[in-house]
Amino acid sequence: MADRTSDPTRLLIVYYSRSGSVEALATAAAEAARGAGAEVRVRRPREVADAAAMAKVEGWTESAARQNDLYQAPTHEDAEWADAILFGTPSYFGAMATELKNFLDLLGPQWKRGALAGKVGGAFATASWPHGGSEVVTLSLYAPMAHLGMVILPTGYTDEAMLEAGSPYGASAIVGKENQPPRPEDLDAARHQGRRMVAIAGALIAAGEMPCRRQRAP
Repeated sequence: MADRTSDPTRLLIVYYSRSGSVEALATAAAEAARGAGAEVRVRRPREVADAAAMAKVEGWTESAARQNDLYQAPTHEDAEWADAILFGTPSYFGAMATELKNFLDLLGPQWKRGALAGKVGGAFATASWPHGGSEVVTLSLYAPMAHLGMVILPTGYTDEAMLEAGSPYGASAIVGKENQPPRPEDLDAARHQGRRMVAIAGALIAAGEMPCRRQRAP
């Protein structure tokens, strides 16, 4: 098999955002990861709701169209391409967005083959209120990562940014009922998470502990 240990670390960010707040965190994490030398793909799962349902929520149709023009939908190939995968979601009643859950539910073939085993996994979230479920939904994403055999990477308090925003489980933002943009402190936490994902994935690659590096061709 080809030796790819010297190639740049590959980070996949799969996020769902209705209003753009989760998108802002994803963009910050991607920017920082690229600055750390990683190849990054940002992907947005497509809507599950139909056009009529979307039209009842102000701005949803327009925001979805804008984001879908910018970001491709995630694929199985994206997941297998990555060394690390960072998932982002709003908190809907303390649960992840259906669109993100749908993507995860379709990873059965990868689970069966162990194709994502050993990859680094992380999560981030937004909520409308301080107790709106951002930590709960971040932790809920750890479960599918465990089933897939991923190396779950929390942020912890590994940077000063995490003392100002986010949680020890992942970056987050409280956006209020008006879906305000994340604060600069929230974006700093997302940037730290992006860099940390790259650093730990890179260390596993260097140690020969990234199975996908031994399985795929260049």
